[in-house]
Amino acid sequence: MKNSFVETVVGAVVVAIAAGFFMFLYNASSVGGASGIKIIAEFENIEGISIGSDIRMAGIKVGSVVEQKLDPKSFQAIVTMSLTNTLKLTDDTTAKITSEGLLGSKFIALEIGGSEEILKDGDSLTHTQSALDIWALINEFMFSDKKNK
Repeated sequence: MKNSFVETVVGAVVVAIAAGFFMFLYNASSVGGASGIKIIAEFENIEGISIGSDIRMAGIKVGSVVEQKLDPKSFQAIVTMSLTNTLKLTDDTTAKITSEGLLGSKFIALEIGGSEEILKDGDSLTHTQSALDIWALINEFMFSDKKNK
């Protein structure tokens, strides 16, 4: 009887720790109803970016990607970003897909412009730079010698 009670207590502790962990993840992620403004950006190529990818400014996370879809008319990738409410972006802000080093994970870096007009919830960024396809560049470099001969 005593052994059964100890097993029950240990099981309850494990369940409580797991529930606490999942609550932390829920609140820390954008799924937990993170409030913020939604900004839309259109890219030619978003390779390496997915829902939940970081949005950073000056190396600091200021939001995350909450939706991505393909525009059926222009065949451009449309990315919806949820950004912190305290961030005031100008209408000439640039969004660039970059990575944490040569093989690191990709994120969207924002660079503020010089305009005085502030973006509102639902507005779009017009200045974007797509992901760089490093393997296409390597392939082009390797076989460019054969094209010149």
